[in-house]
Amino acid sequence: GIICIILYFTIFWYPLNYWIVKGSGKWKFCKHRIKSTCWFLLLLGLLFIPIRGGISVSTINVGRVYYSDNMLFNHAAINPAFSLLASLSKGQDFKQQYRFMDADKADKEFSKMTHGRVYFPENDSVRWINRERPDILLIILESFSGTAMEKLGGVPGVMPNLTRLAEEGIFFTNFYANSFRTDRGLVSILSGYPAQPTTSIMKYPVKSQSLPAISKSLRKEGYDIQFLYGGDADFTNMRSYFISSGFQSIVSDKDFPVSDLLSKWGANDGTTFIRFSELIQNQQKHPFMKVFLTLSSHEPFDVPYHHFDDPYLNSVAYTDSCLGAFVDCFRQTPQWNNTLIILVPDHAMRYPAGVQEPDIVRHHIPMVWCGGVVNGPKVINDYSSQIDIAATLLGQMNIDYSDFKFSKNIADTTQYKFAYYTFKDGFGYLDSNAKVIYDNEAGKVVFSEGDTTGSKENAGKAFLQKLYDDLGSR
Repeated sequence: GIICIILYFTIFWYPLNYWIVKGSGKWKFCKHRIKSTCWFLLLLGLLFIPIRGGISVSTINVGRVYYSDNMLFNHAAINPAFSLLASLSKGQDFKQQYRFMDADKADKEFSKMTHGRVYFPENDSVRWINRERPDILLIILESFSGTAMEKLGGVPGVMPNLTRLAEEGIFFTNFYANSFRTDRGLVSILSGYPAQPTTSIMKYPVKSQSLPAISKSLRKEGYDIQFLYGGDADFTNMRSYFISSGFQSIVSDKDFPVSDLLSKWGANDGTTFIRFSELIQNQQKHPFMKVFLTLSSHEPFDVPYHHFDDPYLNSVAYTDSCLGAFVDCFRQTPQWNNTLIILVPDHAMRYPAGVQEPDIVRHHIPMVWCGGVVNGPKVINDYSSQIDIAATLLGQMNIDYSDFKFSKNIADTTQYKFAYYTFKDGFGYLDSNAKVIYDNEAGKVVFSEGDTTGSKENAGKAFLQKLYDDLGSR
């Protein structure tokens, strides 16, 4: 390092000082101070564009420079001054938040909700797929809400293709999103890690890189892992999360021609489903897992499709049509028989008008497993949520999931089943006997239904407390 400093000084400073600065003559005061001041103020204002990281939907974040499987290289690539300021802005003590009960009581309550064992399917009734190492397509559907699906009591005709796939595959009827934001939903789905009501672990790369992930577990089994998104992969530190979670390739808006980036968020789903098909067709290594996050059903719902007056419903119907076309085409290929397709939203939508953020219906979403490896149609009515995908999928593949401490195996008939979600400073806790919504800002239960709501309130509090214990320790 010292040698480099001396070399830089010699190579750059001396010639600049000798030939450039020396030859400029004596310095003179500016004669047009007002005019110059105005220009400098304008240039100072323009500096906020690179400070922000450009004019795209995402602001600059630490994750933008992540590029390697080796975390040491990624940390070395971070600008130290930026890293310091980013760390100072995120210096929260999570272990001091949500202290509802003493630690021993929280541990006791939490132990009732977690898996006490790693469970692998023992017979055909709980074995949902016919291959241990299928190719996996995880399609995360932006803002697909249960209120827009007729099969879940929603609006008719909006999701005909997802409904058709639900009828021929495995359909989870009492399934819930863990949060209301994409960044939190992605972590819940891939890492089996519950969403936090006051923050997002994805914004803390030093913490998110320590999380388990389906992709990490599958990569150990020889899977090739890829992520596709038609928008900005740097949004809310997504890139750093995916790289640290074992993804070997990330395809995003930068990999599409400018002519395809027709919406606020990037390429619409018609375009990205075509790219998704091409990536599958060109895939050489097996087995593989590809994760695809759609975007057209995100506000402002600007899509090349006009079947519903409501812009949200119309955008969902558009993505559903793209999904149907993709599946119908893929079904004709030999790869279909060796593929598991998991369809799950990142979160739901506040639809219809009047639905509030804490409401249970706000978080109700569909989940469907389909593809050639699925052992026939099945309806799962157990209460569950996005965090349970990890343990359930890995369990079906006979892969150890003990490091996913918050995730439950839905196929385990001995496991206590419940759904859990968070909203801003509160949580919802649901099972087949009772439903509770707790608002921490108000300091009370704001909705309850069933005979055991008191115990569910304590269970939800213990779950949230243990979550923040874990978050603070990472």
